Amino acid sequence: MSTAKGMSVAAVLAQADALSGKTVVVEDKIKAACSKKGCWMELGDGGARCRVTFKDYGFFVPLDSAGAIARAEGEVEVRTMTPGQVEHLEHEGGKFDKAADGSAKELRLVATGVELRR
Repeated sequence: MSTAKGMSVAAVLAQADALSGKTVVVEDKIKAACSKKGCWMELGDGGARCRVTFKDYGFFVPLDSAGAIARAEGEVEVRTMTPGQVEHLEHEGGKFDKAADGSAKELRLVATGVELRR
C-alpha cells in the first residue's frame, strides 16, 4: 500500500468527479461494515460517506469494524444506485439518501489494500 497521506472522505467527495477513475488513499472512520460477510465498509465522518468494496472480492473486513479507523487505497467510482441495489445494501447495514426513487448516488472506492486500527 502507498505511503501517501490519506485523504478524508469529505475531501474525496469534494473532488469526486475529478478523482473518478483515479487511485487514492483514503483515511477515515468506519461507520458501518457488511453485517453478513464484511464484504464492504462505509467510511466517513458527519454527512460525507464512501462505500469501500474490495477488488475482485479478494478480502474482507471483520464484521465488528465499525468505529475503527481505516486506511484504504483504491480506485474512486461515482455511480447511481438502483432501488434494488440500495435495498440489498440497506439489508446488510448500509444507509442511503433518496433510496426509494432510484436517484441515490454513491461514492465508492474499490480497494486493493486496507489497514485497520482501533
